[in-house]
Amino acid sequence: MPVPTARVFVPVTSADLSTAGANRVGAWMASVTPDVAAVAVRVAVDVASRLRSPEQVEEAAAAARTQTTFPRSTHWIPFTIAQGYAGLAVLWSYLDSCFPGEGWDSLGRSHLEQAVRGAETAASRDPGLFSGLSGLAFAGWTLSRGGTRYRRLLSSLDGAISASATELATALAARRTGVTVGEFDVISGLSGIGAYLLCRREQLEVEASWEAVVEALVQMTLAEDGLPRWHTPADLMWDEGMLDIYPHGSLNCGLAHGIPGPLAFMSLSFRAGSRVPGLPEAIARIGDWLNQNRVDDQWGVNWSTAVPLEQLETPDGPIVLPARSTSAPDGPARCAWCYGSPGIARALWLAGGALERADFRDLAVSAMEAVFRRPIAVRRIDSSTFCHGVAGLLQIVLRFVNDTSGTMFVAESRRLVTQLLRGYQPDSLLGYRYLEVPGNEIDQPGLLDGTPGVALVLLAASTPVEPVWDRLFLLS
Repeated sequence: MPVPTARVFVPVTSADLSTAGANRVGAWMASVTPDVAAVAVRVAVDVASRLRSPEQVEEAAAAARTQTTFPRSTHWIPFTIAQGYAGLAVLWSYLDSCFPGEGWDSLGRSHLEQAVRGAETAASRDPGLFSGLSGLAFAGWTLSRGGTRYRRLLSSLDGAISASATELATALAARRTGVTVGEFDVISGLSGIGAYLLCRREQLEVEASWEAVVEALVQMTLAEDGLPRWHTPADLMWDEGMLDIYPHGSLNCGLAHGIPGPLAFMSLSFRAGSRVPGLPEAIARIGDWLNQNRVDDQWGVNWSTAVPLEQLETPDGPIVLPARSTSAPDGPARCAWCYGSPGIARALWLAGGALERADFRDLAVSAMEAVFRRPIAVRRIDSSTFCHGVAGLLQIVLRFVNDTSGTMFVAESRRLVTQLLRGYQPDSLLGYRYLEVPGNEIDQPGLLDGTPGVALVLLAASTPVEPVWDRLFLLS
């Protein structure tokens, strides 16, 4: 395995890409020129190599704990995707696909074993995708080469996840008075769990639970007394900052925590063959709702973080309904995967493909055009990392590069790759640092907010190997 011996950036030539994705050329279009691709690969390999050993990983995790201003949410949990060895295993799997025979697969197995041991000793193991067993299973699936390896591990995890998913789906389907976002979102809820089940739907023990999740989310899209069932009332809002902005509750619009997550999952499920009654109508309902609740700005199509609920006084007492406003209560949303136009646009694009709705796809493209018109300074994604940084936006653009014939997406992807490469810090611990808040940089070894996510996207932009790992983010 080629490992840089010094933390110094050394450009390479396009010849270094000669083995990338052997026998898989044409499956995915790299968007950058060969010379830039060679640079991006060298940077990706360099930063990945700094996370090879548990000692390196634990050094970075310890550093992150001392640097963060949010110690409650910055902690290394070995079996998780977000901040654990499961996330690193996803990176090693993709590197092995890009450069087979260089030892990345063995490293993936080693870190998967670390993740499994962490799960075995964990005090609690929820089924969520980014913080629970679905993420661990996803990592195993990415390394399994089409399910031909790690069969016993995956079977065991499938049984546990399916049972939990069915139970959670039954509970969600019965809800009528609002839900927490964590019950249905991508990060910890049923949309994320469903993303993994979708990968394994051909297994008998998984298929029924996958369909149960689809059915629960379809039911959640219905309305009750003038409110969508998926609204979050004030007493179920766990984020105090959000509660200050949305004192009567909200309808979350972010792909990470809001209704675009179920929209993307339901759309992918429909295309994968799910025929749950009401599924096409649910997809159309949410797509239309997003269109109707836009908050456009001077650059074009946009959405707020959430649609606020407002309390109205009536002769029969106060009622809560969605507010009708043309402005965002907390300012323009960031242009990221987690919140803002890019993530919503991707969900709408998938919905348009599922239902053959050209209006959804046109809206998605218009939203992305507006993102590109916004100056970098107002996109609010100063960090290089995935969740609410440049890497997440770039991965969405790469999907549009490969799904459309628009040269606009190619040009913008190249600008974003250049932006990512400029953020490379070869003298730092991991090569990239997570900008937690302005002025506070973190050596984060986790995939969601750290260096592994940057490496994955740089490889996706510069190699001909499809990044199937982005099912994790419900982008494909």
